[in-house]
Amino acid sequence: MHLPFSSAVFSVLICIFCCVFTLKAEPLPNENLWSIRMAESEMQRNPQAYTLDWRKAPRWDYTHGLELLAFSRLYQNTKDKRYFDYIREYVDSLINEDGTIKSYQQSKYNIDMLNAGKLLFFMYDETKNNKYRLAIDTLYKQLEHHPRTKEGGFWHKKRYTSQMWLDGLYMGAPFYAQYIRRYGSETQFDDVIKQFELIEKYLYRSDTKLPVHGWDESKQQAWANPKTGQSPNHWSRSIGWYAMAMVDVLDQLPNNYNKKMWLNTRFKALIDAALIYQDSSGTWFQVTDKTSIKGNYLESSGSAMLTYAMAQGVMNGYLPADYLLHAQRSYNGLIKQFILVDATNQRISFTQTCAVAGLGGTPYRDGSFGYYISEDIRANDPKGVGPFILASLALMR
Repeated sequence: MHLPFSSAVFSVLICIFCCVFTLKAEPLPNENLWSIRMAESEMQRNPQAYTLDWRKAPRWDYTHGLELLAFSRLYQNTKDKRYFDYIREYVDSLINEDGTIKSYQQSKYNIDMLNAGKLLFFMYDETKNNKYRLAIDTLYKQLEHHPRTKEGGFWHKKRYTSQMWLDGLYMGAPFYAQYIRRYGSETQFDDVIKQFELIEKYLYRSDTKLPVHGWDESKQQAWANPKTGQSPNHWSRSIGWYAMAMVDVLDQLPNNYNKKMWLNTRFKALIDAALIYQDSSGTWFQVTDKTSIKGNYLESSGSAMLTYAMAQGVMNGYLPADYLLHAQRSYNGLIKQFILVDATNQRISFTQTCAVAGLGGTPYRDGSFGYYISEDIRANDPKGVGPFILASLALMR
């Protein structure tokens, strides 16, 4: 007796076969091994965490916050106290007993300065030392007075008048959402979501379905389109910042919160659009959509951020399960394209990271293609190393 075998069933079986074949053809590296090797290599290069990002003295900074957040998750995974002590030495060099923070100036209203605040939630949970709780409040007070656009979007910095950048969503929104989840009320999440709503409203281009790096509400900046206020190009790291902001805020929102599904839907749309421009290596170019223009290059930090966002999105149910294949393919690309092993001491390096990119300032950054490919490229930048460790840990789950 022959059972009916429809074309639909056949198609499903073909899909399953292809997925299995893909995984067998491109076996994943050991993510836990790579996360540990990267952390150990960083600790050898920088025995004291404050020297990350080539600093000469302790400084409250978003780059330290990013990489040490990855160390905090590695500690939670391994329970290796050395990782905790590495974080604590940095934080304690800057946090006073009354909750004030050395080198931090609220009056600058720099949204970047909130990012390292996520370390304080971790430190308070681990130690119950009240100075960390007080320091959390110190940073939260910045949000209470931070300058905003007319519709309520946080300016990137006080000196960047009327501007919202994708970077700023990662710097401020996850900290803001985590504070509300612990100490606020659910209605306050609406202000967090407002930040994303404004990005979705003003920074997206209809032709690429991707957001540009920045937006000037006043349309006065030389880099701003006089009609839309948008900057002229897509920068992959800024898209990575935004994707990480989305997935990390989703982790803080209660499941019954009425706007969580909206953010989830927009997160998936961002990932879908980014995948269109993914290179065959699994990684992304510095200028996201200009993949064939001379001078563009595969950039590691944006690629690692998008990998983490996809992996975390799948693991926590914000993306369909088959998107794990995209995350795995991208992660393999990170290993093949950007990991360099020192044969003499077996330390690993994460290479090909854009050192910095912005808009405006002095000297003036015009947001052109030529500008983005002209910035320095370096290895072991926290903006690449941190997301690489985070992606490794998310995929290990």
